[in-house]
Amino acid sequence: MDLLWKLVNFSFIPAIIMLLAGGAATIRVPGLNLRSAVLHFAAGVVFAVVSAEFIPDLVHEHKIATTAIGFTIGTALMLAIRSWTSRAESDEKEQSGRLPSGFLMATGIDLAIDGLMLGIGFAAGAKEGILLTVALTIELLSLGIATTANLTGKRIPQRKTLLVLAGLSLLFVLSAVTGGLLSQAFTGVALAGLIAFGTAALLFLVTEELLTEAHEIEESPLLTATFFAGFLMIFLLEMLTK
Repeated sequence: MDLLWKLVNFSFIPAIIMLLAGGAATIRVPGLNLRSAVLHFAAGVVFAVVSAEFIPDLVHEHKIATTAIGFTIGTALMLAIRSWTSRAESDEKEQSGRLPSGFLMATGIDLAIDGLMLGIGFAAGAKEGILLTVALTIELLSLGIATTANLTGKRIPQRKTLLVLAGLSLLFVLSAVTGGLLSQAFTGVALAGLIAFGTAALLFLVTEELLTEAHEIEESPLLTATFFAGFLMIFLLEMLTK
């Protein structure tokens, strides 16, 4: 119960930030440079959490076969999800005035995976969970802005946009609790496989989603530096909490 209560409390932080960022973007959508900087920073933070927390745990557990299986399943699942959601989004590019179901399904799946990862993170340890909360808060901030920008471009009314954001935020919280429940059911070898699965999913998030979207505009040294700033922030926090 302690883990689940902690997950509910911590998962509400990224969820509320997503709702607030998306709500603010209904008034004024941030510029492309700012959005790219946030995406770079979020990618650096998530990458640092994986490098500093998840991978050392897997090396320490030394469950080679389980780690390989969990990592492979995580990678294959993320590739399959991207392939399916990409086709769904391409089918509705020209539609206006209707909710973009493909985009929202892709966003919902991303949030569900992120929530599950938060649950797995807290199962791996309190520090891992807290650092992952920081990383996902920044990611969901950018996701809230991106969701609002997409819906605004489709001429979706502000009230409906806010309802969509609220629903997506709630999905993240429920997924985090689900991840915690799953993690409590796994121990030893099985937990190592679950952490390996989460590691693959988070690395996919960094390389194929956050950075890919961040590079949609012309890159500059300052934008690139924000990735390393995010990584350094988590790296220093890790050193300070040792």
